Amino acid sequence: MNIGYARVSTTDQSLNLQLDVLQAIGCEKLFTDTASGGKDDRVGLGQALTFARSGDTLIVWKLDRLGRSLKHLVETVSSLQERGIGFRSLQESIDTTTSSGKLFFHLFAALAEFERDIIRERTQAGLKSARARGRKGGRPAKLDAKQITMAQTLLADPKNTAQEVAKTLGVARSTLYLHLRKV
Repeated sequence: MNIGYARVSTTDQSLNLQLDVLQAIGCEKLFTDTASGGKDDRVGLGQALTFARSGDTLIVWKLDRLGRSLKHLVETVSSLQERGIGFRSLQESIDTTTSSGKLFFHLFAALAEFERDIIRERTQAGLKSARARGRKGGRPAKLDAKQITMAQTLLADPKNTAQEVAKTLGVARSTLYLHLRKV
């Protein structure tokens, strides 16, 4: 069975073009979403993936309609293949039900993995370079040494509560405790 999936990002956009094309090529069941591609929870996509059975083919008008990122796209199509479900993207002419389509998709996946590795290597090199220049990552501390000393002095007086001291310093009580533990 051919199963169609269509998505638009906003309610201002129309699903008609995608639905017309999917119906014209013989999709017997259609699922839709009106949601950003970056959203994890797309009800229509979840329903399409649940509905699909071994031997079926999930068809989209364009690759970016299915995956929110290249990684997500590769994971989704790989999951479909493991379940014996084919995948077709009409605009890019990808069809994993054919040998050449599988080859093309695996090349696509290999390039995506290579890209992730390159990004990881650049990030690590950048962090190492920053550390060599004396920079450390993370958020700046909310309290400096003088404020921590003041907090310790105020908390030494049993009349002051941690909540009051934190409010005086303009931080949450948990932040105050976090800084005091580091001393």
